[in-house]
Amino acid sequence: MADVLPYKPRTGEIPTDPGVYRFRDADGRVLYVGKAKNLRQRLSNYFAPLRTLHERTRRMVTTAASVEWTVVPTDVDSLQLEYMWIKEFDPPFNVRYKDDKSYPFMAITLADEAPRVMVTRNRKIPGARYFGPYPKVWAVHETIDLMVKAFPIRTCSDASYKRAMATGRPCFPGQIGKCGGPCSMKVTIAEHRAMVDDFIAFMAGGDERFRRELTQSMKSASAAMDYESAARFRDKLQAIDAVLSKSALVLPSDEDADLFGIAEDELAAAVQHFVIRGGRVRGVRATTIDKELDISGPELVDQVLQRAYGDGVDVPRRVLVPTLPDDADELEVWLRERRGRKVEVAVAQRGQRAELMRTATLNAQQALLRHKTRRTSDYTARTLALTELQEALGLDEAPLRIECFDISHFGGTNVVASMVVFEDGLPRKDQYRSFNIAETTDDTDSMYQVLMRRLAYLDADPVAGGDSETDAEGEGDSDPTDDGEVSTPRRRPRFAYRPQLLVVDGGQPQVEAAARALRDSGHPEIALCGIAKRLEELWVPGDPYPVILPRTSEALYLVQRLRDEAHRFAITHQRRRRKRDITTVLSEVPGLGESRIKALLKHFGSVAALRGATPDQITEVAGIGPALATAIHAHLATPGDGSTR
Repeated sequence: MADVLPYKPRTGEIPTDPGVYRFRDADGRVLYVGKAKNLRQRLSNYFAPLRTLHERTRRMVTTAASVEWTVVPTDVDSLQLEYMWIKEFDPPFNVRYKDDKSYPFMAITLADEAPRVMVTRNRKIPGARYFGPYPKVWAVHETIDLMVKAFPIRTCSDASYKRAMATGRPCFPGQIGKCGGPCSMKVTIAEHRAMVDDFIAFMAGGDERFRRELTQSMKSASAAMDYESAARFRDKLQAIDAVLSKSALVLPSDEDADLFGIAEDELAAAVQHFVIRGGRVRGVRATTIDKELDISGPELVDQVLQRAYGDGVDVPRRVLVPTLPDDADELEVWLRERRGRKVEVAVAQRGQRAELMRTATLNAQQALLRHKTRRTSDYTARTLALTELQEALGLDEAPLRIECFDISHFGGTNVVASMVVFEDGLPRKDQYRSFNIAETTDDTDSMYQVLMRRLAYLDADPVAGGDSETDAEGEGDSDPTDDGEVSTPRRRPRFAYRPQLLVVDGGQPQVEAAARALRDSGHPEIALCGIAKRLEELWVPGDPYPVILPRTSEALYLVQRLRDEAHRFAITHQRRRRKRDITTVLSEVPGLGESRIKALLKHFGSVAALRGATPDQITEVAGIGPALATAIHAHLATPGDGSTR
């Protein structure tokens, strides 16, 4: 492969102005759209020597056959043009969005003579005002049922409304008191429109004003001994309180904002979009993203905001993000043009906003995990993943049993390893194993030790004893021997099942250590590969170049799931062991029982903090007297106490 692309423009041909660029393939299809404050500076990054480019960027520029650009007057114009072109051409190398579902919304049809409130998934009703999205349809219906008690606006269909207008007889909601009855003229069209305006104002965040007004009206009616009116105001107030109880106040009551929690890895991202009006979360939208090129966090935020507000629908006065994009100022101008008023793009750094951001981010992390899990749980996708992995690694058969190993340590101490097992593309958690490594020089030595211990059981006699890492095995079915006696052989230990593929977390050094373990244990026939940090690369023994899995490969998602699961299991085991070691150290102190140990760790947070405390500070813990505090201080001050530092 030539190191210079044949369509590379001359440096002097590329302007230094802001603009938008497009890469096209030989058939003219747009592959990628991007913007730049300085076109020459940005495009020069794509035309660097190919060996220096990220794998996915290299694949894009080598697939392309030409590049073109359009100069625009300002950075804001480039933002707008980029959004328009991405929407028009849907380029395969730009991030690709997948909404988890089509969410239900509450819509008020303001274009109608007598607007109605309805549940819909259609975001294109002319003149409609939308609230949501809601996670479930029943949540929208429940909110509407409560709201029409306080604001009895129309809920009937257009056909029912027209029929009632023609006959003068109220529709069914009007008959049971769930509608003010504009169709039968119980209220005028103008009065109904006023109720609709109040409905919208309440849903948009004006809840406190309505509570005050209803409370005052209820008290006034009661003072005037108009108890029937007071009861109606009371019922409306209860309905409003019921709606508010469904959505806790998460920010100040005058806060209108959208908050975006984002979780990402090398291949995908998940976005949780919290819609906050009047300080309350009025709706949540979840989106997953397939990342084609290796884009940074700020770039991803930029793309997410463009997609969320490209149509100019319901732009709030504040947008809270986990990190500011590089063109935050231009984004604010772009959003202001859509809203008609000032919009602030900010990072949620402290207080209630930061707490809500943590909640949204946690939801995004869980959504990303579900997204990856769904891909590996589908039978067709699993079969394709195993076939692709077989072809990529040149295996004789699909790796139906894969074992993945990861090393974890705590500052060089408490070295542990994990082994996770996938069979037919699915995790077999009952066969996971963990290892403690007493002495080691580095990660490669740890990997060699663990694999030697694991591979030793491939040749072990299944009737003989198992190992300390395996579960206790049960008895097998009784079989008669040739001489008529009955023997009850043990089942084959699950640890002795032979894998078709071993995967280690690491690059060439870890792979070579694992290959040495396979040779020394007498099992060079088992296939082996290593997962490099960036995950696009699989290293195999003796090959100076990695195997590159295509970005859309199901095998890539399977390998990523293996690595993540091995890492999670290793960390879990290490934390459990550290906790046990800490408890053991403190339990050696006479008079210090389990409840006091928990109280000490809760108060100080760690043994390291406890070790730095004075006896007087230790006595601040309930149940710890001066004598016991002195004993604890003396014990932890003793060198070689074995605690985790």
